[in-house]
Amino acid sequence: MRQARKCWPVLVKKAQDAVNDAQAEIAQALARVDQLQASHDRLCKLYDEYRLKEQSADLTLMGMQASMNQRQFMAQLLNLQQRVVLDLSRARDHVAAVRKKRSMAEIELHKMKSMEEQDAKDVALDMQRQEQKLMDELGVRQFNLGLQR
Repeated sequence: MRQARKCWPVLVKKAQDAVNDAQAEIAQALARVDQLQASHDRLCKLYDEYRLKEQSADLTLMGMQASMNQRQFMAQLLNLQQRVVLDLSRARDHVAAVRKKRSMAEIELHKMKSMEEQDAKDVALDMQRQEQKLMDELGVRQFNLGLQR
């Protein structure tokens, strides 16, 4: 009599682990995107504050050195903003790649579960055929015993 293969539960678990790992990676990547977005928002707000300060302040009262320092700081803020935007773009691309990876892992999990179910059905069908064969043999024996009497 045929028994279910022991490999399918192992393969299903392995596929489920891959899905879980991809899901955890997505959560980390999304957290990184949120962190970068918050940094970008803070930098934009800070830049806007300094820009408004520069526009509203009387430049003659500020002094040449202070004015240059403020402009230099604003330029550094713009550079930081650009770097954060680039990092944010990369992080979003990473999220998309990991989502695709999770999708592929889910497809593989579905495949493994289907194979496990099909194997279980095949085993059940084989058992049913075996039982039917035994019942048929028993019926023939009883019939033959009835003819001999």
